[in-house]
Amino acid sequence: MSGTTYPHAAGFVAGDRPQIVTSRFQYDDSYTLDRFLATDGYKGLQAALAKSPVAVHDDVKGATVLGRGGAGFPAGVKWGLTPQAVWPRYLVVNGDESEPGTYKDRLLMELDPHQLIEGCLIACYAAGLSQCFLYIRGEMALAQERVAAALNEAYAAGYVGKNILGTNFSVDIVLHWGAGAYVVGEETALIESLEGNRGMPRLKPPFFPAAIGLYGKPTIVNNVETLANLPWLMRNGVEAYTAIGTPTSPGTRMVAVSGHVKRPGVYEIINGTTTFRDLLYGEEFCGGIRNDNELKAFVPGGGSAPWFLPDQLDLPFEAKLVGAAGSMLGSGAVMVMDETTDIPYAAYSLVRFYAHESCGKCVPCREGGTWLERIMKRIVDGHGTMQDLDQLLEIGQSICPGDFPHPSSERLGLEAKPFPFRMTTICFVGPSAYTAVDSALTLFRDEFEAKIVQRTLIPVTAIPVTVGSSA
Repeated sequence: MSGTTYPHAAGFVAGDRPQIVTSRFQYDDSYTLDRFLATDGYKGLQAALAKSPVAVHDDVKGATVLGRGGAGFPAGVKWGLTPQAVWPRYLVVNGDESEPGTYKDRLLMELDPHQLIEGCLIACYAAGLSQCFLYIRGEMALAQERVAAALNEAYAAGYVGKNILGTNFSVDIVLHWGAGAYVVGEETALIESLEGNRGMPRLKPPFFPAAIGLYGKPTIVNNVETLANLPWLMRNGVEAYTAIGTPTSPGTRMVAVSGHVKRPGVYEIINGTTTFRDLLYGEEFCGGIRNDNELKAFVPGGGSAPWFLPDQLDLPFEAKLVGAAGSMLGSGAVMVMDETTDIPYAAYSLVRFYAHESCGKCVPCREGGTWLERIMKRIVDGHGTMQDLDQLLEIGQSICPGDFPHPSSERLGLEAKPFPFRMTTICFVGPSAYTAVDSALTLFRDEFEAKIVQRTLIPVTAIPVTVGSSA
């Protein structure tokens, strides 16, 4: 297979294609200030400071820099949602990468922390944000150490702090370590955690972060990879950025592929044009399914995304097309299952994770996720009943009422049900617990039925009781 790996960048595979956020991964000292400055580091910030904040903001909007954290919302549009003349306002960086199968942000923080810092500074300048809070997941010890060291270097060199590069622009960046809760990946739960509270989501409305966020002030929450795109954009311009990918999905994106492929890893791919077939079977990417087995199913956007079948392999990484096909691109994690996969157990593994990670604030999630886990455990252990299968779907309706998204299938005679779903919870944790159950039951119900032990029910007849009779 083609493609280049680096001993110091475990899990990353480079290739002959544009690199916007991973170009420094080839150097074993990529995380240092010296290497960063030797490879055009902080030149994007200099280019931004030479313009007005409005002009930089317009560049980000014109380039259609999409969020890389899950929702895919344009960053420039999000920045414009803050109310006018309300100060202070903050930038919160979501580095709490916790979606099953996702590990691209961790690599960005470990291998190129200065690029993230530069992106934070550009965002603060463009959107008029007075302070930045960088929230990193608690288990990512190396990422925390690398970002902390890079911040110290940047402060000492005058790139962060007061009067940056001799201008009137000043901003501080605060590093905060999380405690390892999946729900904190939701932006309002992350803000609660930053304020010292238990990480639990807030109601929206009224707590849209752009209006009422950290400490009750306007707050922009952006993903690590989203901000890492900004230095390249400022150095090379909007036209160069939009020349890569498609008009609606320009640039590149990082994807993490795990599961039953010959070469799992993190790849920076061209957005909007690279297909799932390219990624899973291309020689410069994963190189095919392990042991040349047949592909059975794959999850296109992290553990909370509805599953796809081989029928969807030719879809490109284009959010609208993937959504119309019945799933989402989410956090950029593709999880692959070959023909040997025990589908009910695979679904149970995901259900168990999300049930455990429920913060408990919403009843459908707290109770529904737990019951989904218990019933799935009973089924995979061989003690389930046919009634259990219907019960799973009934519980799912209490969390996500109505039709749940799923792909089309020629084998099953299914037509696609577009994403998104409706939900009765504040955030996505409850629906995430049900996603794998619905996908597995919809696409592979026969495998569940095969685990059901048919039992002969013994009829029970009640003995008539005469009122007033004595024993």
